[in-house]
Amino acid sequence: MTVALGRTWAVTLQGVGGQMVEVEADVGRGLPGVSIVGMGDGAVMQSRERMRAAVVNSGLTWPPGKVVLSLSPAAVPKRGSGFDLPLAIGTLTASGELPAAGFEGTLLMGELALDGRVRPVRGVLPAVLAARDAGLTRAIVPAANLAEARLVGGIDTAGAESLRMIAAWARQSGSLVAEAPRAVGGRADDGTDLAEVRGQEDCRRAVEVAAAGGHAMILRGAPGTGKTMLARRLPGLLPDLGEQEALEATAIHSVMGRLLGPDPLLRRPPFVAPHHSASAASLVGGGNNVPRPGAATLAHRGVLFLDECAEFSGRVLDSLRTLLEDGEVRIARRDELSVFPTRFQLVMAANDCPCGSARPVECSCTPDARRRYGRALTGPLRDRIDISARTLPLGSGLFAADEVEDSATVRARVAAARAAAAARWVAYPDAAGARANADVPGRVLRSATGLSRDALRQLNRALTHGVLSPRGVDRCLRIAWTIADLAGAEVPGEHHVAEAMVLRGED
Repeated sequence: MTVALGRTWAVTLQGVGGQMVEVEADVGRGLPGVSIVGMGDGAVMQSRERMRAAVVNSGLTWPPGKVVLSLSPAAVPKRGSGFDLPLAIGTLTASGELPAAGFEGTLLMGELALDGRVRPVRGVLPAVLAARDAGLTRAIVPAANLAEARLVGGIDTAGAESLRMIAAWARQSGSLVAEAPRAVGGRADDGTDLAEVRGQEDCRRAVEVAAAGGHAMILRGAPGTGKTMLARRLPGLLPDLGEQEALEATAIHSVMGRLLGPDPLLRRPPFVAPHHSASAASLVGGGNNVPRPGAATLAHRGVLFLDECAEFSGRVLDSLRTLLEDGEVRIARRDELSVFPTRFQLVMAANDCPCGSARPVECSCTPDARRRYGRALTGPLRDRIDISARTLPLGSGLFAADEVEDSATVRARVAAARAAAAARWVAYPDAAGARANADVPGRVLRSATGLSRDALRQLNRALTHGVLSPRGVDRCLRIAWTIADLAGAEVPGEHHVAEAMVLRGED
């Protein structure tokens, strides 16, 4: 009995990363049929019908005997329709319909239409990254995903529009899609500018400090006083993402199928604002069988904005505490443990009471209703929020003709402050990888040289009298370092710590 074997490479997604999968095809004698083994999900098992029809309708010959397809490692769950192409190519090389030499060291991804077209799939970026790290030299992906695959350096990438095109390329009688739409760089303008915010000088300052240090912030005040407007302009003050940060954020959106257009790379920090009716699973991630990223992961390397945070469920808000400390969320299911990154900047906004009256004398809420309102924002979560600011009624200042600073001016100061912080903390091994002052561990802040006794005396007094917790002292130090960076000072002084303590509270 003659047995023919073929082998190709695929990738299955685990969290926001990729796991290499070896696809083996065995074509031998026996009753015609296709058997797929190796813990494939429903989409993988249904590929039997898609790839058989695609092969025949592309003018190729499907082997008449028994076809066994194995996905290894066998104990790792395989998911998605992206296995259609490697399964079909493995079968065709095993039967001798296509030469196997062209597919050595090659990642294959793509969903097959019944007429042989190669449709785009999710997760191309993390898949190509995994292939490159595993030592593969080439990746063939759907032509619609080629721009995304080209974001990964160190590996040759090509696009395929159809199974017929791949067959012609393998037989050296045609070529694959070699050119992807050229990415257009530059800053994406969302049309918002800090200059649109009139008055609220204290809150504008708080937003600038939050942007410069990456600090979590909450804005309180009456409806219509500019809380949401300020929060939505904070991303415009942040610098562009670095190369590694951009790849991390883009990989997450690739897994979620949210990459559109010819320039898929996310150069700007993402801004995610879930509705206050969001569940814990939609915010931090979850799912019944397949763990999926939540809004916190989509906001990785960007801003997570919770408007009307007092309306959120207390259980939902408390689920953010571990994320803020660890920078990741771990979701366990029966077959696997998925880890999703959650390095985001938290910004929240809330009214003072359910009726939201701007004047306390006009508030119609009962004392009990005021106590219940905002109870979801527990003490442990509030202690993890660095900056608390209050918007005030503007009076007649809305129509003032005074010039106010725009986002570009403030962004230049923020970029200079972040550069100064990065240059300083690189000398501390325990602060390695810190992007901003908010990421620096407390022990590093307390051991940093140059802090005066007068500056620390205020924090010691607040700690002694119970005004600040030990965690609150560390967060005040982070804010003080950020204020000093904005001012161009080498170390925080007494007045920097004083302003930090004001920003830490509301009074």
